[in-house]
Amino acid sequence: MAGIGYELRKLLQRDSLLSVMRAYLYAGVISSGPWVLSIVGMLAIGMLTVSLGENDHFVTQFQVTITYLIAASLMLTGFGQLAFTRFVADRLFEHRADIVVANFNAVQGLTITVSGLFASILAISLFPEQSLLYKVLGIATFVTLSCIWMGTVFLSGIKQYRAIVLLFLIGYGISVSAAVSLRPYGLEGLLGGYLLGQICLVTGIHGLIIRNFTTPHGMRFEVFDKRLRYPTLMWIGLLYNVGAWIDKVIFWYYPSTSQAVIGPLRASVIYDLPVFLAYLSIIPGMAIFLVRIETDFVDHYDSFYSAVREGGSLERIEAHRNGMVNTVRNGIFEIIKIQSIAILLLFVLGDRLFAWLRFSDLYLPLLYVQTIAAGLQVLFLSILTVYFYLDKRVVVLMLCGCFVLGNALLTGLSLALGPVYYGYGFALALLICVLLGFKSLERSFGRLEYSTFMLQ
Repeated sequence: MAGIGYELRKLLQRDSLLSVMRAYLYAGVISSGPWVLSIVGMLAIGMLTVSLGENDHFVTQFQVTITYLIAASLMLTGFGQLAFTRFVADRLFEHRADIVVANFNAVQGLTITVSGLFASILAISLFPEQSLLYKVLGIATFVTLSCIWMGTVFLSGIKQYRAIVLLFLIGYGISVSAAVSLRPYGLEGLLGGYLLGQICLVTGIHGLIIRNFTTPHGMRFEVFDKRLRYPTLMWIGLLYNVGAWIDKVIFWYYPSTSQAVIGPLRASVIYDLPVFLAYLSIIPGMAIFLVRIETDFVDHYDSFYSAVREGGSLERIEAHRNGMVNTVRNGIFEIIKIQSIAILLLFVLGDRLFAWLRFSDLYLPLLYVQTIAAGLQVLFLSILTVYFYLDKRVVVLMLCGCFVLGNALLTGLSLALGPVYYGYGFALALLICVLLGFKSLERSFGRLEYSTFMLQ
């Protein structure tokens, strides 16, 4: 998210309560807007369709299909997201913006080819009983979502954060209205309406890129050059997305917690809705995290490395190092406080929320556990972000590997122990990763001056 700090500083410099509120609101929307709109949009299609008297079986099939498409497309493109973002940032730093779009075209061409082949093979082999239209719409949606994720990271790399949120708002607004309008056509109508909004979204992304960049090249392939690739970033992107979804997949295919929905796709009613609702609670934590990291931390970070490059005194270098440490510490404490408030609110209002959604109160304990886990995930993301600033990619890779392994093993253990322990696997895996990250981060800051000078 480098670069957003400039906008946040302008708001905070006005030194008024309203400007502070605007800064945190802006940070919350930028950091959480796209995925919140994704979740809310999909749930809104289902709720509106059912409220208008349509068959809720089709709605369930639609929501499960879209959930699988989102999860699979994130994991597939995760292998290239971070590496491509780094490539874009490096080329802009070198003032070679003319080749950025040409390389983006090459990446999107590869994304369309790989995702199209992958989705086609799965659609033909795993859904023989579904209609041809369902398969075509599923393939097209998977390819479109994959292109959206790659386009979004490109816009992030060129600091078009507000445009991303606006495009997602427009795209999902179209998806909701079109899907509800086409509901008489059943499952295929819902999928077609959703796809229409996503096509508008990816078209808007590409239009914004074309407007911001001119290039004499149609397509270039420097991004695939071995010297410019970052294998650790590739694996980090893949492992983090796998780690974030693997507990859901385990619940989907564990017989006691799931049921078949369409073809080989299964869903876990007792797990999915609490997880989605819990993720909505991290918006305040993400806002706090973004404001603290992109303002105070970045200021000390820039000053520290400027002092190193310019031959500053040891006292000055240590002062800025201490400023970085204090900013991270204070930011983490603020995240813990704000997420604690969010958890308490869900504890108070959870039963009313479940009653409104017509969901059994028996699953409230799972909502509480997942809300705590979501807060831990914000802490985990903040630790990873600090490590990215320090360019400690190997450490991030190890933490993400721990996340995948711990989430898989502990989720399996929670299923074996019984319903009382559902959700604890995901939460405990994140807690272990957060504690390991804190310990490692403390060691890294303690050796920061030494490691910085030894790298020169």
